[in-house]
Amino acid sequence: MNASLAATSALDEDQLQARLLAGVSRTFALTIPQLPPGLYKAVANAYLLCRIVDTIEDEVALSSEQKRGFCAEFAAVVQGQADAESFCQRLAPLLSANTLPAEHELIHCVPRVIRITHGLDQPQIDALAECVKVMSHGMADFQDQDLTAGLADLGEMGRYCYYVAGVVGEMLTRLFCHYSPEIARHRDAMMALAVSFGQGLQMTNILKDVWDDQQRGVSWLPRDVFAAHGYDLAQLAPEHNNAEFRAAYREVVAVAHGHLRNALEYTLLIPSHETGIREFCLWALGMAVLTLRKINGNLAFTASNQAKISRRSVKATILATRLALRCNFLLKLLFKLAGLGLPAPAAPLSVTADFVTQPSNTKA
Repeated sequence: MNASLAATSALDEDQLQARLLAGVSRTFALTIPQLPPGLYKAVANAYLLCRIVDTIEDEVALSSEQKRGFCAEFAAVVQGQADAESFCQRLAPLLSANTLPAEHELIHCVPRVIRITHGLDQPQIDALAECVKVMSHGMADFQDQDLTAGLADLGEMGRYCYYVAGVVGEMLTRLFCHYSPEIARHRDAMMALAVSFGQGLQMTNILKDVWDDQQRGVSWLPRDVFAAHGYDLAQLAPEHNNAEFRAAYREVVAVAHGHLRNALEYTLLIPSHETGIREFCLWALGMAVLTLRKINGNLAFTASNQAKISRRSVKATILATRLALRCNFLLKLLFKLAGLGLPAPAAPLSVTADFVTQPSNTKA
């Protein structure tokens, strides 16, 4: 770790964020650099802040109380109300070997990451601080639940997805609107669709990583959907290939697909000349649709790497979206082709986050 810290100390702000992004997310290390210079630094920083919250949530050596405390403190650090150095010095030694080396490095670099945050424009800082605050509070609530047999229902799954990803969509929309008055004219529509965009991406990740999560004793799948098809999520195991499980999984795939349809509508509200922002959205969307298609084509998969799309598919997504980037008709056609064979939800999906203002009555 000392060698890693020595290497990062010589990097400027953009180089540091690029290094940290490459370590913690191959996807975002690819998509974020497509953004225009006026957005790149803020969005890269935002992702790193969110990943710090994720690292706290995923750390098996921390108790629920510790996670809640560190999440709340980090939200205060981002708001400028707590000291980043002190936070870093107390959290870093508690991270276990289960946390990736790149995440260890990220936590050690918190003071530098926060200095970048506080050097942004005030509206950008406000957007990032609000996102981290909501995410930290929401994710801590789920730490107190017994998740071995999934979430209670599809609504609770949506609530979790909001705290993990929907709020990020809202934050990105605020950054986009700050960057461009032209984009800001569509703010209300985009803010609504942003929640759905985030949920579609997060549901895809949940469906892909179901067996990795199950090994950690966690499931983010909705019990009500599986129970309706006669499958008990308490029995969840990789040897799951039966008709009831497949029917329920396909229904959740359909909901995720519906949210990704809303994600396309969100992207089409971005002016066609803002090619960098469109690429940022479309690459994530395209890879998610292809991942859903791979999952749907092999519902008997037993490991997340079996549901990952190939590098060839990633390259094809990039090429296809670049060719169609400025034409909404072609983008809609590409989305339809990419999603061939995917089930669709029975009814249009809600695109609001009103449910997060209501206290959860779910009992673990």
